[in-house]
Amino acid sequence: MSLTKNWFPGTRAGQLAMGKNRAVILSARGAAQNVATRTPVATAQCKEAFDRAGHGHQEAVFSQAAAHRRGHGSLGLKPRDNSHTPAKAPAAQVTGETFLVGHHERGIRIVYVTGEPDDKANKGYRVWYGVIAPGETPPAGPDDLRKSFFTRRKKDVIEFGFGDSGKAVYFAVQIENDGKKGPWGPMVNALIP
Repeated sequence: MSLTKNWFPGTRAGQLAMGKNRAVILSARGAAQNVATRTPVATAQCKEAFDRAGHGHQEAVFSQAAAHRRGHGSLGLKPRDNSHTPAKAPAAQVTGETFLVGHHERGIRIVYVTGEPDDKANKGYRVWYGVIAPGETPPAGPDDLRKSFFTRRKKDVIEFGFGDSGKAVYFAVQIENDGKKGPWGPMVNALIP
């Protein structure tokens, strides 16, 4: 028997059986459905028959679900915990591999340097980047990069303006999890087409 709150049968055969059961009830209480011959007694009998057919099944399901919930405690099982588990700080280190996408576009693929890619602390990535013109001093480290975006994808595309063609772009990637940041990955650079 189903433990869901929906008492309507889920299978086609169950629905047909329920329809036949209701058809029998209606034919037995036909006087209550006929406006010309309807009496308060027949209407009450019909309502009672429908209540037994529908709500009786619904009450059985709900009482079974309640007994099932009570049974968890009697078996020594702890009840379900709905409190949020605090997120741990990411420890993995990632870097970006760049690839060509199109004019004024560069793709970045997240690659793990250390740590496990499947760790639950690795929820998203903060990609920091900076565009440097030829002849300008390149950034000394990731702290010098000013622009960033957050992504949950391991592959993403960055679009650059028309005026950025021929300039170098420097990337550094950090893992982020609920505001907690992991270590910086190695910086990489590429030319904007």
